[in-house]
Amino acid sequence: MQSEKEKCQKDELYYANNDPELIAEREKCKVICHEYNCLTPHKQTARNNIIKRLFGKTGKNFLIEQPFYCDYGYNIEIGENFYSNVNMVILDGAKVSFGDNVFIAPNCGFYTAGHPLDVKQRNKGLEYARPITVGDNVWIGAGVSVLPGVTIGNNSVIGAGSVVNRDIPANSLAVGNPCKVIRRIDNE
Repeated sequence: MQSEKEKCQKDELYYANNDPELIAEREKCKVICHEYNCLTPHKQTARNNIIKRLFGKTGKNFLIEQPFYCDYGYNIEIGENFYSNVNMVILDGAKVSFGDNVFIAPNCGFYTAGHPLDVKQRNKGLEYARPITVGDNVWIGAGVSVLPGVTIGNNSVIGAGSVVNRDIPANSLAVGNPCKVIRRIDNE
């Protein structure tokens, strides 16, 4: 029989809120996030060491402003030159990958978790997790929400306040709720 964690990793419906293994992993992550958020900002080396311990993969050069919150940590990968401003939230039931030179403004969320539309399944506490991928050279404006299963292509810009519920192709300027491509970004 599959564990709830195995079901989650296979993009199947699973019970996140009553499974002892997942609850223990989230609790451990919350303790590490609390430790990170309580450090004074000038302790950059200690802050980076905590993120390296928490995340599945990091580049050498990154800065995540406090406070920061996530569910598990080990499902998060960041590339080189990653920057996120205050109040980033990553619900990482599934993998969340950021490429190189990604810049994230304040109050952004990346949410791999979702719930069934069927009320009986939802009331049982079932949910799913779908990966999020953010390419290289992406800028995400303030207050953006990125929803389960989304890929944002290289060199794209997501405008402030957007709700990204579908894939955004490379070299795009996309804004709105729901987020839509409004034009292609050219090198000129």
